[in-house]
Amino acid sequence: MRQIILDTETTGLNPTNGDRIIEIGCVEMLNRRITTRTFHTYLNPEREIEEGATAVHGLRWEDLTDKPTFAQIQKDFAEFVEGAELIIHNAPFDIGFLEAEYKLLGYEGFQALSGCNVVDTLRLAKQLHPGKRNSLDSLCERYGISNTHRTLHGALLDARLLAEVYLALTRGQDSLSIGFESVEIINSEKADLRTLSLPLFEIDAAACAAHEDYLETLHKESKGNCVWRIL
Repeated sequence: MRQIILDTETTGLNPTNGDRIIEIGCVEMLNRRITTRTFHTYLNPEREIEEGATAVHGLRWEDLTDKPTFAQIQKDFAEFVEGAELIIHNAPFDIGFLEAEYKLLGYEGFQALSGCNVVDTLRLAKQLHPGKRNSLDSLCERYGISNTHRTLHGALLDARLLAEVYLALTRGQDSLSIGFESVEIINSEKADLRTLSLPLFEIDAAACAAHEDYLETLHKESKGNCVWRIL
């Protein structure tokens, strides 16, 4: 399953009033594993940026006048997300802006062309944690995901954080299957794992750090009773 965690930054809050996208950040996930593939670009919105928006992401129009327009990157963006499931926090906001950008180019709309299903992590978080704060920062704190390096909003940075949050939100959906191609192999009384040709993956520093973060989350959720930490 291919999923794209997506975030945008904009000139303001309302695309129907002419606000535009100024940054897009996407992170790819395959079978619930974050890959190294990303899509990231700053955009020239061809209009001023509201002061309130600048206070959130720190970007001004003069910072973006040499950047491409949405029309110039639309094809590359469309190819990156085509057919994937999109994971977005407060999805109606970002999708609304993408729909507006596509319609400015004369297209029917973003979702109509991309064929992307959309999962709204804000809605999911509200279902899991009713009555609690469910902003991205709040969810990072709740699930023990470090966001200390996040002083301002940024599309790619927020997409990376959201990828970790999404995995934490949906942790119960993880399969315990090792992923063998044949169920019969697993069920067979004669199965010998030593005879199977299994892939060997080298664990890098990022994976080790992610594992430590996960153990720390377990430790907090179990109130200090995480067996791996105790041992």
